[in-house]
Amino acid sequence: MLTSTTKHVLHCLLLCSMIIGLLFGSGAIKTDDDDYIAIDPWTEYGTAWTIFLYVIRCCALMTLPQMLCNFFGLVCYNAFPDKVVLKGSPLLAPFICIRVVTRGDFPDLVKRNVMRNMNTCLDTGLENFLIEVVTDKALNLPKHRRIREIVVPKDYQTKTGALFKSRALQHCLEDNVNVLNPNDWIVHLDEETILTENSVRGITNFVLDGKHPFGQGLITYANENVVNWLTTLADSFRVSDDMGKLRFQFKFFHKPPFSWKGSYVVTQLNAEKDVSFDNGVDGSVAEDCFFAMKAYSKGYSFDFIEGEMYEKSPFTLLDFLQQRKRWLQGILLVVHSKVIPIKHKIFLALSVYSWVTMPLSTSNIFLAVLMPIPCPFILDVCCAFLGGISVYMYIFGVLKSFSLYRFGVLKSILCIIGALGTIPVNLVIENVAVIWGMLSNKHRFYVVQKEITKTTTTTLEERPLMMDV
Repeated sequence: MLTSTTKHVLHCLLLCSMIIGLLFGSGAIKTDDDDYIAIDPWTEYGTAWTIFLYVIRCCALMTLPQMLCNFFGLVCYNAFPDKVVLKGSPLLAPFICIRVVTRGDFPDLVKRNVMRNMNTCLDTGLENFLIEVVTDKALNLPKHRRIREIVVPKDYQTKTGALFKSRALQHCLEDNVNVLNPNDWIVHLDEETILTENSVRGITNFVLDGKHPFGQGLITYANENVVNWLTTLADSFRVSDDMGKLRFQFKFFHKPPFSWKGSYVVTQLNAEKDVSFDNGVDGSVAEDCFFAMKAYSKGYSFDFIEGEMYEKSPFTLLDFLQQRKRWLQGILLVVHSKVIPIKHKIFLALSVYSWVTMPLSTSNIFLAVLMPIPCPFILDVCCAFLGGISVYMYIFGVLKSFSLYRFGVLKSILCIIGALGTIPVNLVIENVAVIWGMLSNKHRFYVVQKEITKTTTTTLEERPLMMDV
């Protein structure tokens, strides 16, 4: 069996080999005089077209900061760490509240996961904890001293008119609802999120350390029963993003310049109350992003938490598309908000505008062949680097999600091929999400399926709590 360090070294070699291969394969590094483009685009295509071709070629550079973070995160820190080892007794850990947010449409799912997560905590030796379920609709959870059900009143309104999940989370912070002490900790989960013993140990170490009031860890999507192989393989990119960009920004900067996810969020209560989820309508569509950037602007520090949690990828391509559309719209609202200072959202803005301009960047695939232009060496190198790291992130996501010992060599190879095969589909979906997101109402909150049942959309006229993957 390969050691953790050996796996990491092999992974780094594979990553660097792919980048170097693409540098030569794409012609960024030229080995022959025939590789040079002899066309004068100003004469061949005209001024307007030439400017357009260079502009869209440069659009890809907006992803460079986050891709550099992905690269350094994947290379500088062990990508295949051993199981988390407790650094102190769970009996001495501060009180932890595991807070699950749900609209209440999937009561059986919530009940199963609450019991499963409670047993995982107990099996890990955790004693000082409570599971809170915040819901719009009464779930009638089993009576237990470690389970608390909070039903958000229909007439509850925040001071700024926060909606959806933000409204529910803010309700929990009200003095007549909150039962936690200022130094207690909260682990925010979506209703389908599954704790592992590894993540519980990682959270325990994080709160025992107590250096940073906010933290987050890895979520994987290919665990147990896979509902939709296409969306699950496409989400392998998100696994790499957690282990790359997310981990690097939290371990190196201890700040969230590129924001964070909405689940597997660990906060200390007094810091959470200071930042607040009461951020108006614009802070309600991507409440996780708004919260992170607001905390960043207030000077709070963050850290990466070792240990993974499990979730499911969207069950259908429509849900996958709607999910991406909401993320794009919500992040745009954050970037355009006057509440967040520009200096704290510059990298997030670059990230989201690289997403907005994806239709232009994608067109390079065809225009580079149909209308080639000579580019500076550094631009060619950067584009090849971005392509290499992007493709490799699908491969690494599969390697991280699908255990070689669980699936075997053949099935793991097929999963890698399958993940690479989803790239064109993912590109189409992401481009459609951009166009749809830019043209449609940005204050809608789509709920993806968590079980094989109905989906729901909520508009501004309604005020119930909702959540997403």
